[in-house]
Amino acid sequence: MTPFTLNLSQGSVSFHFDVEAARRLQQEIEALMQSLKASATRPAGETRPQPQAAMEYRHTGEVFLEVFCNPNIYPSPFAAKVLISLRDDKLRLSSEAELTRLIEDLSQYLEQAGV
Repeated sequence: MTPFTLNLSQGSVSFHFDVEAARRLQQEIEALMQSLKASATRPAGETRPQPQAAMEYRHTGEVFLEVFCNPNIYPSPFAAKVLISLRDDKLRLSSEAELTRLIEDLSQYLEQAGV
């Protein structure tokens, strides 16, 4: 099994991540991208965009992974950041990562896994 490497704002972390869980995360990110795009655009006559739901992805496997993003606070998908929490019985890591970097890391992992 190929480890999944997440590049964070400062450093990186690698861990075992199920391919199906990676696909679910990818689907959640696609929905988040739609929310970010909706938040960035405003229909004619509206001064404020419609509030969008936050993305909260959780996976429990060899480690617990949580990815959170509030699309309402970023002006575009390219500026968005996600909060990453990773923990097991001996380690707890909380950090921030650029959404675009997470998308690249996930795509690379799925490509290496042959998906």
